[in-house]
Amino acid sequence: MARIMAIDYGRKRCGIAVTDPLQIIANSLTTVATKDLLTFILDYVKKENVETIVIGEPKDMQNNPSESSRYIEPFIGQLKKALPEMNIKRHDERFTSKMAFQTMIDAGLGKKQRQNKALVDTISATIILQSYMESEAINKNRF
Repeated sequence: MARIMAIDYGRKRCGIAVTDPLQIIANSLTTVATKDLLTFILDYVKKENVETIVIGEPKDMQNNPSESSRYIEPFIGQLKKALPEMNIKRHDERFTSKMAFQTMIDAGLGKKQRQNKALVDTISATIILQSYMESEAINKNRF
């Protein structure tokens, strides 16, 4: 099997998470400056077997695309052009930043560590990936 990568896309930086090759566990990988994201992904997929890239889909409470969607769509276009064979999926990312912050509190991280936005981004990417994996497992069991 191949890995699944998840991206919590931000205007300044992006959190990245990946599964193990057996797609059992979602792990935080790193945070990358948004301007360097495409290069990072292209380098990573050369070294690692990745079958799907999941990109967080920001939505508002009425399930409509949020304001930040307009920054993500051009990147997705670039990614599809650079990796035409790659399976690219979107996954709802509502509340992931709040969940990441709560995870940090639950893990006992101090106030200074909780202010580390790069750490919040990687945890958010991991939450997106875990949520995607869970929804895929549910969908497989339906059929």
